[in-house]
Amino acid sequence: MGCPLPFEGMSYRFNEVNKVKEDLRSVDYLADDGIAGIVYLADRLQKPILVEGPAGTGKTQLAKSVAEMTGSR
Repeated sequence: MGCPLPFEGMSYRFNEVNKVKEDLRSVDYLADDGIAGIVYLADRLQKPILVEGPAGTGKTQLAKSVAEMTGSR
């Protein structure tokens, strides 16, 4: 009898990084591979994303776009 994997049975929103890019594009956010990869990994690991940077660099827009494409608040 094996030990269950920690993520066994969990459902994910995205199957691949390109799907994240497409979904972000559908809500008018143009993500590069790095941003899409981070969103993908956050979904897979069920962890939040910490975004930092100067004002006007798109932190809030990223959060709003991810919320919109996932049907979150």
